[in-house]
Parts: sequence; C-alpha cells; structure tokens
Amino acid sequence: MSKFDPYQHLSIRPNPDGTITRLTNFPSTEANPDIIPGIPTVSKDVTVNEETKVWARIFRPNKLPSNDNTVVRLPIVFYFHGGGFTLFSVSNITTHQPCSTIASETPAIVVAVEHRLAPEHRLPTQYEDAIDTILWVKKQVLDPQGERWLRDYGDFTRCYLGGRGSGGNIAFHAAIKAADRDIKPLNINGIFLNQPMFGGKERLPSELKYATDQLIPLPVLDLLWELALPKATDRDHRYCNPMQDAVYKSKVSSLGRCLVISFDMDPMFDRVQAFVQMLVAEKVQVDARFDIVGFHNIDIVDTQRAQAILNIIKEFII
Repeated sequence: MSKFDPYQHLSIRPNPDGTITRLTNFPSTEANPDIIPGIPTVSKDVTVNEETKVWARIFRPNKLPSNDNTVVRLPIVFYFHGGGFTLFSVSNITTHQPCSTIASETPAIVVAVEHRLAPEHRLPTQYEDAIDTILWVKKQVLDPQGERWLRDYGDFTRCYLGGRGSGGNIAFHAAIKAADRDIKPLNINGIFLNQPMFGGKERLPSELKYATDQLIPLPVLDLLWELALPKATDRDHRYCNPMQDAVYKSKVSSLGRCLVISFDMDPMFDRVQAFVQMLVAEKVQVDARFDIVGFHNIDIVDTQRAQAILNIIKEFII
C-alpha cells in the first residue's frame, strides 16, 4: 500500500528554496470590461499595490438600479477566494463566476482580491493584502479621478468582507485588522464566511471522523497550515485558531454582523462551531447556517447548493 502524499494530493511539488511548484492550471477567464450578451456583469482588473503586485478584479452589474432617474448606489463586497492560502486565483472560473453572480443578483460592486500565495508569502501577508485593498478602495472613493465604478456606483457606507474556505479566514482577520485602521468614509457592515478555514493542535471530533475526507484529509489540512503559518509557529497560532487567543478574542466584538455557513461533513465543522460560539460569547450578531447534509466545497460541484449559498449571502448583504 503506497504512502499518502499530501503534496501529490494538492498537485504541488516542494522546492529546495521553500517555494512550491503548482502543477495544475485551473480553468480561468479574462475580465470582460465591455458588455457581452448573456453575461450579466462587466469586470475589470486593477492594480492595488504596485510594489507587491497585488491586484483585484472588480465586478459591476450591467443593469444599474435607479430611483427617479438617479442610479442607486450599490454595496461594496470585498471577496477573498479559497485554496488554503496556497492555490487559486480570482481569475479562476470557480471564483469569477460566483463573484459575477453576487454582483448581478444582489446587486453589488464586488472587489475580488488577488492576494499573494503561501508559502512564498506566509500569513499575515494575505491579511495585509486585504487591508491594502480596502485602503485602495477608500482612496478611489475620495479621489475625483478615482476608479469610476467605485466612485460613482459604490455605497462606501455599506461594505462587506467575505469568502470561501481560507478566504473566509482572511475576511475575518481583515475585519479585525480594519477596526484598528482609519478606513473612513468606508464602513464595514458585516462579514460572510462560507465554510471558513480554521484549525488547532488538538484534534476535534469532526476532524477525526473525516480524517480521510476525499477533498481535504487531515494530512492535507496540516500541510496547508504548515505552508501558510509563520515559521516556528503551530496550529494554535491566532491566524489558525483565534479561539485560543484571549487578546484576539477581545477584539471580536468590533465585527458587527457575521454570517457563517458550514456543512456537517466538513472536517472543519467543529472548528466552525467553536468559532461561532466565540462570536456569540463576544456579543457578535451571528447568523449561523449549518446544514447536516453537505461537505467542504460542495458548492463548487453542486450548482443547486451553490445558488442556495449565494441566495443566503445576498439576503445577508441586502
């Protein structure tokens, strides 16, 4: 019986210099800045930080709602893709499509952040890239020559942070960090976390029960954290296990509204439950949507479940 290789499972190869080679080219799509028949949104790629090369893909619905011939301003959604901090891009179809749907159906302006990837860039780099993007949007809405889609159509008093998997983790930590920054006139109204990625040294029942999960078995989860966390730290670090950090927990009350979505067959289900219990204990207004039928990333392979999740997120934003 061959030994399980988490690197092979993730289709990555470790390099001697600490980087990894990503062996799979995931299906991607270009931004479409011009209206294309049958596509409900337009999108464009913008550079957020020239030095770090961080960029974002902005989505805007083709049909802008109006009231008395005045365009109604739309909420601004900052979206962070999944991939265990190490994989994927906002240009991948599995991120581009849901962002387009959120933008068209909510409707909203969606800013999907192309953060840097681990292990070449370990945490908290991804949180810093998120803050850089928030501050970049702030600059656009204050600048008469700023990005027009944000300046003319975005409602900067209604901003949301959200994402799937590791993107949910980024949304949470970015919201905590944003509370210590001057982001005015932007206002974060809430965060939505779709199957967020958290962990810890102690194995919880759901991790043991689904240790051989087909998508993210325990050795794969452990490897992802090993690649993403700062060197010389472990899975009880606050980036992975905020429930263990008393100082960090004290900042949670600044979050405002929080939507959390998880599925019973996700190895991280018990982690997400503990996370929600922490939010409730800190008096955060939580809407927890737990489904007893479903597994991690079910919305990538099940279009009906994907639409159901998008409907929940839409209701939360509206």
